[in-house]
Amino acid sequence: MATQHRSVSTARGPVQQAALLVGAVFLLVGVLGFIPGITTGYSTMEFAEHHSQAKLFGVFQVSILHNIVHLLFGLAGLAMSRTASAARNFLVGGGVVYLLLWLYGLFIDHDSAANFVPLNTADNWLHFVLGLGMIALGVLLGRRASTRR
Repeated sequence: MATQHRSVSTARGPVQQAALLVGAVFLLVGVLGFIPGITTGYSTMEFAEHHSQAKLFGVFQVSILHNIVHLLFGLAGLAMSRTASAARNFLVGGGVVYLLLWLYGLFIDHDSAANFVPLNTADNWLHFVLGLGMIALGVLLGRRASTRR
């Protein structure tokens, strides 16, 4: 009786690798946001208010909620990198979320209570670049994954 062995590929395709990398970066940023010194003004960090003067790398305004969102986004990226379709959805969907967050940051008064994330100008432009970059990765690399099937 011949035994058949199925080879199971655990190698990740390019779109999966991109989602894994983006997720790992978000996870790292979420952790770094809780480390005094890397986050300046750490003692002023609020849970979810624009009054938080804590800044990651002295540039990007953060709060406890902002850091938690980075951690959750990172975990989602790691989990969704397991399949090409989920990885593409993470990158494109996450990119859309970041573009919406960029628009929110452009139109919301940074000193208003509606700025609960909190956001500053550096955050806004980072969100714009992240949004475009994630969508580009998801579309371009996701297209390559679907043509290989």
